[in-house]
Amino acid sequence: MTNPLTPEQEAALVAAIRQAELRTSGEIRVHLEDTCPTPEPLDRAAQVFAELGMHRTAQRNGVLFYLAWQSRQFAIIGDAGINAAVPDDFWEMAKENVLQHFRSEKYVTGLEQGIQLVGEQLRRYFPYNAATDQNELDDSISFGGTPPPRA
Repeated sequence: MTNPLTPEQEAALVAAIRQAELRTSGEIRVHLEDTCPTPEPLDRAAQVFAELGMHRTAQRNGVLFYLAWQSRQFAIIGDAGINAAVPDDFWEMAKENVLQHFRSEKYVTGLEQGIQLVGEQLRRYFPYNAATDQNELDDSISFGGTPPPRA
């Protein structure tokens, strides 16, 4: 897997994740790989979601942004807690918002905007509680088929 991001772009995405997670117990991850090994990117996103242990959050409020950048496939997947809370059309709306930027080859901007949108929903339905909340998942970008160890 080649990393399509410059160090500055990667840092910007991690900063966007951290900013989005400031006022929520929700967790956001971004996973990039060259090509999607399954016909449907949502299926691959679900596999990566499980590999990253994202279903282990206390409130089941993890969200994964999955991008196979060479094959131009993208998906957003949320866990059961956030899925039950957001409006039915939220994921499609968030995905379309990101894809608008992708069409202009503004990939980092698209991901940043998507992360911000998801962060707003997480904050609405899963507000931060200083007494109980902790960062349950690593904020770094994961790459390829082998995710990094959990935080």
